[in-house]
Amino acid sequence: MNQYCISRKLFERAARVIPCGIYGHTSPVFTVPGRFPYYAVAARGCRYQDPDGNWYLDFLCGYGAVLLGYGYPQVEEAAARQREKGNCMNHPAPIMVELAEKLLEVTRFGSWVVFAKNGSDVTTWAIAVARLTTGRRKVLKVAGAYHGVGAWCNPTGYGFLPEERSHVHDFRWNDLDSFRKLVEEYHGDVAAVVLCPFHHPSYGRCILPDPGFFPTVRKICRREGIVLVLDDIRAGFRLHRGGSHQWLGIEPDILCLGKALGNGYPISVAIGREELRVAASRVFLTGTYWNNAVAMAAALEMLKILEQEPVVEHVQEVGRRFCQGLRELAWRYGFDLQCSGPPSMPFATFSGDDSFFLQQEFCARVAAQGVFLHPHHNWFMSYAHRDLDIAEAFDKIEIALRQLREGLVKR
Repeated sequence: MNQYCISRKLFERAARVIPCGIYGHTSPVFTVPGRFPYYAVAARGCRYQDPDGNWYLDFLCGYGAVLLGYGYPQVEEAAARQREKGNCMNHPAPIMVELAEKLLEVTRFGSWVVFAKNGSDVTTWAIAVARLTTGRRKVLKVAGAYHGVGAWCNPTGYGFLPEERSHVHDFRWNDLDSFRKLVEEYHGDVAAVVLCPFHHPSYGRCILPDPGFFPTVRKICRREGIVLVLDDIRAGFRLHRGGSHQWLGIEPDILCLGKALGNGYPISVAIGREELRVAASRVFLTGTYWNNAVAMAAALEMLKILEQEPVVEHVQEVGRRFCQGLRELAWRYGFDLQCSGPPSMPFATFSGDDSFFLQQEFCARVAAQGVFLHPHHNWFMSYAHRDLDIAEAFDKIEIALRQLREGLVKR
């Protein structure tokens, strides 16, 4: 019987009533269709279950939204306490103020906070604040970087007018000359530069910043009056408990956070410097569910746990051991597998695998063994991943590597 029999039938039903059946980044087309789970019905710790009863050791963690582990008790208890009081009400709950104060305390650079639900909400809003503050039009970003689904940065561009991104210009990651050239070309008209803490293009190796990259960009932005927006949605709280800017050693003008902030509860924030407060108060930002108190309670508890527990240190160390063991296992079976990016959120690729055949086949075979490794997206470690989980993952990954090698020999 097919491993995903129930899931496929569910997907067939979905395709009749939902465009593409499953759309966006969770679409089956972004893995290997038919060889990965389609849906999830339950999750706990670092594991989740699909409708067919298959359990997976999870190294994607809700695309990074889960840092502590699924169903982390303290977070769930804090959310439940607030849920009993109320969630979506006519007015914000007092916990909104408490969370804003805590965010300013831990991030250590800004003077105000606004709340939303998704990363796209706050990155797009940050661009508007930068434009209103400076009176300028141009936005500079790295080629291949992902900042959400807004018109200015949507990865496909389908359905948007070319003029909606006519003032957005790309430069190359770690290439300061490429950056300087755009600043000079559009001198006096650059409102913002948007950067992620490290480069994580889809279908490509992750690239860490060169030592002088961020300090130089920060210096040029201050000199030219350009707003530096750090898109820390994906990496936030996995590189430093106070935000990735502290890992980088710089202060942005606006910091965008989300994903891990709520440990699975939907919340995103933008944190900004005092000089941007007037524009932040004028650029309209709202949503019916953006003041939901339950997600704020979860986020506040999350920040407290980060202060009490060695979460960042743990995911970094687990990631280092996972990547090292993965490389050694692959080498044992004749594969040159390289890990890139920070250890807490690495991405593995096979040398010379330009067609992604090895990558896709490897991850598909691993999924059949009950371990989820995305073939085209960086992975995520969680506080729930422990030594026994890593050892179990290696046992199953070794089976997949053996099968992969035997399959190639037969070809």
